[in-house]
Amino acid sequence: MKALVIEKPGTAQVREVPIPPLGEEEVRIKVKVSGICGTDLHIYRGIYLGTYPIIPGHEFSGLVEETGSQVTRLKVGDRVAVEPNISCDNCPVCLSNRQNFCENWSAVGVTRPGGLAEYVIVPEKAALRIPDLPFLSGAFVEPLSCVLHGIERSRIRLGDKALILGAGPIGLLLLKVIRLQGAAEVTQVDRNQSRRNKAKQKGAAKVWESLEDLDRDAFDVVIDASGSTYLMERTLDFVRKGGTVLWFGVPARSAKVNLPAFTIFEKGLTLLSSFTSVRNSIQAVKLLETGAVDVKDLVSHQLSLEEFTKGVELLETGAEGVLKVVILPEKESPGGPGGVKPPAGGDFSG
Repeated sequence: MKALVIEKPGTAQVREVPIPPLGEEEVRIKVKVSGICGTDLHIYRGIYLGTYPIIPGHEFSGLVEETGSQVTRLKVGDRVAVEPNISCDNCPVCLSNRQNFCENWSAVGVTRPGGLAEYVIVPEKAALRIPDLPFLSGAFVEPLSCVLHGIERSRIRLGDKALILGAGPIGLLLLKVIRLQGAAEVTQVDRNQSRRNKAKQKGAAKVWESLEDLDRDAFDVVIDASGSTYLMERTLDFVRKGGTVLWFGVPARSAKVNLPAFTIFEKGLTLLSSFTSVRNSIQAVKLLETGAVDVKDLVSHQLSLEEFTKGVELLETGAEGVLKVVILPEKESPGGPGGVKPPAGGDFSG
């Protein structure tokens, strides 16, 4: 099969690799859509978890093409999305319903081959049917499940005023879910004009380009959706006394933050982080199926496997108009094998 392989940090190429063997409790999925996530950028740059060489990609959907002999819930032809975090379900942590911290944790696209390939093998328990969802929507099941877990942790209440730092795809998902939770007002900050416009369209009451436009000590809940240590530190300036800060964005593994200890004490703050999700994927599928969370306008670019580094460049430079960049493994490389041309946004079908 054809797969995007990160040989080592900063080096990725499309290669022909063997299709992995199928285990008794596993399914083989023909990948239709695989999103490029900030975590994939970190793996590519060597600043996150991951083993090398690795086939990345943990936000994907596709068709079940083969099932193992012990598979009972899924069948060939099922349209599925994937919960990439694989827990053992038997360690003390899993038995305490904290599977995201499993002592034997592994993850599709992080520690095991992922969805930036024509085919991927996953345990049956990691795949969820998405019968009525387009494959592009199915690729949002994983990021939305993480957002749901984060919002559950933040304990947003009816009538709260919330602030989100960052209006990329994750920031926009956070915006939608916070509004579903009954927040009275959501303010969003981003330097990118097109992202600010999108946040306004998605229901943000106020959108700003600069932190200096914000009122200090004004928000019940402040969420960083960027992973920038500077913005993580600045969250403390805008949360009210007794409020909650959620650090949701993924920082570099070696990143450090410098916080004013007395401010945290004086304000009586609750500081939270959020790591992956815990049984939130079913919720994500239901919200996408009903349209309660609409992601149709979050995909800005649909690229081939050969265009992965182009997608990385678009995301890392924050190019105007860029939101979610997805890879279609079946898409032909523009200009022939290895060719690259400027990507164009596509429709939202299939």
